Amino acid sequence: MYRKGLITLLLNNPMGLAEIARMLDMSPRDVEDDLHHLQKSLHHSAEYRLVVHPAHCRKCGFKFHEDKLHKPGKCPFCHETWIEEPRLEVVRHI
Repeated sequence: MYRKGLITLLLNNPMGLAEIARMLDMSPRDVEDDLHHLQKSLHHSAEYRLVVHPAHCRKCGFKFHEDKLHKPGKCPFCHETWIEEPRLEVVRHI
């Protein structure tokens, strides 16, 4: 799948990195590279933008930084591994 295909896949459809990788039958690392490239491309786009709903700890609620597209290993505050992976979504830019 080309990177432009990611736009149609993620358009108003938030998904996690692992879920995208399974759907495309690709490794999460390759998908993450494509998503970083797409993020840079859409930064200059007037029509679409990539929204990252950041990862968060399900125990203490800590929110990770939005530039992380993969699931962190553990929470820096409570040290638990009960982490919800970030969700990625393409939305039309108004």
